[in-house]
Amino acid sequence: MTGDREDAALILLPAASTSKAAADRFTGDVWVDTITEGALPGSARLATVRFSPGARTAWHRHALGQTLHVTGGQGLVTKEGQVILMRPGDTVYTAPGVWHWHGALPGRFMTHLALADSARDTGLPDVEWGDLVTDAEYAAAATMATTESSTP
Repeated sequence: MTGDREDAALILLPAASTSKAAADRFTGDVWVDTITEGALPGSARLATVRFSPGARTAWHRHALGQTLHVTGGQGLVTKEGQVILMRPGDTVYTAPGVWHWHGALPGRFMTHLALADSARDTGLPDVEWGDLVTDAEYAAAATMATTESSTP
């Protein structure tokens, strides 16, 4: 095909094993399938993340933002003062530097794709982790999400 660079390559990246998410960054059972860590600095990282009912991330922020796309179940994503109920097909973007957390609703599993650009060239960490979400914070957000979604 004309116009293709001869030095360009197709690279089959090896599949990583499913890993259990770290207990200091997640509450409950969360499993991660890394799709790509980004082939080059400044490229995207993508993973499938599966949350058991009630499981969630700790508070965290991404240097270059994050996009979540729900593929199954129901969950929520929260920043201070805002809660979004996520259902299959929903896509939620969190801007760079915004502290937030996300996870499954009580009684529901939730799976999402997590997409974030790498900050490797900026000298910033890709993700900065904060405190675990308390049971009270989680319950309040879950109540807010389910109450607002049932309001006409």
